[in-house]
Amino acid sequence: MTLSVAIVGVGLVGSEFVKQTLPLVKSHVIRIVGLSTSRKSLFAASGLDVVDADWKTALSSSVIAASPESLLGNLGKLVDDGEKTVLIDNTSSDDIAALYPRFLRAGISIITPNKKAYSSSLSLYYDILSASTKTGARILNEATVGAGLPIISTLRDLVATGDNVRKIEGVLSGTLSYIFNEFSTVQGTGPSFSSVVKIAREKGYTEPHPGDDLNGADVARKLTILSRLIPSLKDKLAEGYKSVSTTSLVPKDLEGLSGDDFVSRLAEFDSHFEELRASAKKENKVLRYVGVINAETNEIKASLEKYPADHPFATSLGGSDNIIAFHTERYGARPLIVQGAGAGAAVTAMGVLSDTLRLLD
Repeated sequence: MTLSVAIVGVGLVGSEFVKQTLPLVKSHVIRIVGLSTSRKSLFAASGLDVVDADWKTALSSSVIAASPESLLGNLGKLVDDGEKTVLIDNTSSDDIAALYPRFLRAGISIITPNKKAYSSSLSLYYDILSASTKTGARILNEATVGAGLPIISTLRDLVATGDNVRKIEGVLSGTLSYIFNEFSTVQGTGPSFSSVVKIAREKGYTEPHPGDDLNGADVARKLTILSRLIPSLKDKLAEGYKSVSTTSLVPKDLEGLSGDDFVSRLAEFDSHFEELRASAKKENKVLRYVGVINAETNEIKASLEKYPADHPFATSLGGSDNIIAFHTERYGARPLIVQGAGAGAAVTAMGVLSDTLRLLD
């Protein structure tokens, strides 16, 4: 059976996803029926031509306004006609995430790297689970944590096979990984904190406003997603990521500034970060911004921590890598570690496509 796919969000990740699906479109495994930006859309129940035609130009020239309601109706008709149908949400939209239950109740499966649905309130989370259970439509979200890395699937397998998850800890932000890999080395020396942040921004590793990375919210969202897969913690974070104990690295005096002003003034606080680096060096440690889920103490936190210079978090990371350690009953003496590129359009789109192919099982 051919899988009918509608894609919302065709920026870096969305465009790469289309590119990666082309061989599957050619072999009729996947039929792309819809493409949408925040303003415009294309839809064809029989499939859009994304192989031979310039779909980007066609989409930008479309006079059809983007409408989640219309898309829901169009995809619902395909489900009624017996088509296996999926919505690919490549946005970071709260509004689209809030509509997941309605798509699922219509029998439309959802694949997404959008962290909003699984890291917001418990009420939305349970509404999504209920809608999925009712119709059998599936929602898969591997790419919400670690892009294409097998983090969520690994945790699901550990739990499903009866392992006891004791603690999960990891460097979950590619941006913060890069910043502290450059700033806090085993040698204890390096460039100033502000200069590293500036370079990270210029390389496109940060959000347009670096404060959106430095505030730790992205890590808190990922911790929320993971904690809700652990039975003893699934109801702990009533307000989602807002309930996570989160240490922000944004100086109080810089809160509310524009991205450009933030970067230009961050150097005023270099001495503070230099003190943190020097303190870690005295203990033969490095600084890493990590997320920790301790199922034994019920602690879930995102914070700047010190790790020994011979710890994997100090020695194994490079660039914007993610690394996560699963401490479980079975993996007691040595944790199960997953590491690799945790950001980037190609690996994120791969994670989305991998989930999509699971719907063909």
